[in-house]
Amino acid sequence: MERIELKEPASTVPMHLAALHRRTAVGAPVAVVTSSAAIATRLTDLLVGAGFHVDDRADGTVHATRVRSLPDTVGPGMRMLVCGLNPSEYAADAGVGFARPGNRFWPAASAAGLVSVARDADHALAHHGLGMTDLVKRATRRADELSTDEYRTGLDRVDRLVEWLRPDVVCFVGLAGWRAVVDRTARPGFQYRRLGARPVYLMPSTSGRNAHASFEGLVDHLRAAATSTGS
Repeated sequence: MERIELKEPASTVPMHLAALHRRTAVGAPVAVVTSSAAIATRLTDLLVGAGFHVDDRADGTVHATRVRSLPDTVGPGMRMLVCGLNPSEYAADAGVGFARPGNRFWPAASAAGLVSVARDADHALAHHGLGMTDLVKRATRRADELSTDEYRTGLDRVDRLVEWLRPDVVCFVGLAGWRAVVDRTARPGFQYRRLGARPVYLMPSTSGRNAHASFEGLVDHLRAAATSTGS
């Protein structure tokens, strides 16, 4: 079992946990300790976001298990936080969001000028301030396997993440989760509800199965989200 100690600054912890996720096999246990109160209060959220299931806390140590998921790539100073519905099993195994052949997220993000290297979430964060998370961390074959309760719990976590790291804007890719929990009639665009006092933009799924959304339209949505001018 790998044992790690997390230290300040707290804002660097998500990327340390993302690295831990990538070097840990699915189903393997880890033990996490910290002497920082700021980290300890967020540790369950951070581990869930990093693709771990929290098993228990004992004697100042959090025991967790690596699950089939994707880790958040987030940090301070984000220009945009992209929030997918949940990782597909294909993406979880590939180690990058929106990885399935035919998914248009990375080509659209490139065309919108948001990234310069495709399929590299670490590079997107480090060089362009583009962070990535998921509303629900559980990987599934299809997003319609998720429940409203999962969406609701996930939205609460994302709200706390946004309140903490304060990205310029949060862009939800896919309508289903927001409609299930916040507004069943929500249309793409900036939303009346904010998360962590930050503007929220809702856009259609970039899946190749979403025939109603053109590539040009997806590019326009990402560009619009990047303006961060939601009311």
